[in-house]
Amino acid sequence: MKVSEFRRAVDEEFGETQGRVLVTQLVLDALDGRTAQRALDEGVPTADVWLALCGANDVPPERWHGRGREPAGRR
Repeated sequence: MKVSEFRRAVDEEFGETQGRVLVTQLVLDALDGRTAQRALDEGVPTADVWLALCGANDVPPERWHGRGREPAGRR
């Protein structure tokens, strides 16, 4: 998952404003007590950060994969 896909997925799932707050303010146990932004800054793979964010926010598992990704024909 590219960072741009991560950002798009966050916006689609949580909305732009709430998503930005979650990424920058929510401390995630699955990321060793880091925010999503700090984890990304420290090189944690974006897919791992996305899954941690989903898990911490009760996103249904069927929406954990595929959000934010470009359709296959657009790459």
